[in-house]
Amino acid sequence: MKREYVVLFLILANMFWAGNYIIGQYVVAEMSPLQMTFSRWLIALLFLYPIATWIERPSWKKVWRQWKVLLVMSLLGVMGYNLLLYKALQFTTPLNAALVNAINPAVIVLFAAVFLKEKISSINGLGLIISLLGVILVLTNGQLQQIFSVHYNFGDLLMLLAILVWTIYSILGRKIRDIPPISATAVSVSLGLLTLFPFVLFSDLNFHLSKEATLGILYIGIFPSVGSFIFWNISIRQIGASRAGIYLNLITVFTAIFSLLLGKPISSVQILGGVLVFVGVYLSNKVVKQAQETLDDGTRCISKNI
Repeated sequence: MKREYVVLFLILANMFWAGNYIIGQYVVAEMSPLQMTFSRWLIALLFLYPIATWIERPSWKKVWRQWKVLLVMSLLGVMGYNLLLYKALQFTTPLNAALVNAINPAVIVLFAAVFLKEKISSINGLGLIISLLGVILVLTNGQLQQIFSVHYNFGDLLMLLAILVWTIYSILGRKIRDIPPISATAVSVSLGLLTLFPFVLFSDLNFHLSKEATLGILYIGIFPSVGSFIFWNISIRQIGASRAGIYLNLITVFTAIFSLLLGKPISSVQILGGVLVFVGVYLSNKVVKQAQETLDDGTRCISKNI
């Protein structure tokens, strides 16, 4: 495949994921985070099984034998992360959510070093500190002296919790490296929907959605959940997860562009915080071989949650 197509696929994948942040904030005004998460993956599931069968031709019995691990993965990455993301968007801006989320690859490296005893170099440590400083700038709106204040934006704090959930999910992802990714996602989504169904059944559901909200949830269920995932997996097979992972920074870039097009201002603090996060993540990703493999594992499955 020509490199131009790979780059195009990566750009489209990250643009669709950025749309999840922007459109998600509008849809969550009419649907609860629980209803959004359930609806999103129910729509995606209609596509995942046929696509997995067509592209990967898996042994479904072999995939389902891993149901225990896939259930945990589902509760963390497929369902847990999205519930926290959509809840966060009720309190913070899409750009802030994307900026905080951008630190995720660096956090994965840190957790790999702490819990998997993988080496982390001095430049990695510097990168983690710089990216953390960028997130703190965003969290405190540039008022670093308020770092110990209890008046943080609740949505930003929820995004930090979402990052923690996703990091644990990424580390656990190493246990299912022998399962095709689309097939694993299809089964994880199935288990997650079964888990969420009783809660959705007894929750306050809004069936009288506006046209905009209906189109929004269809977009989220098709483009970020299915389209991005297919483009992403095609790309990493061509250039590898490490090189493709650099393009994940485009999520924040596209989120900023979409915010500007919608007339939402971007502050100098957000710009400075974003630059620090990008620089820090770049440095933290200059890792030794073992740690890079862990980051790759997390990057391969990142499309399950964005």
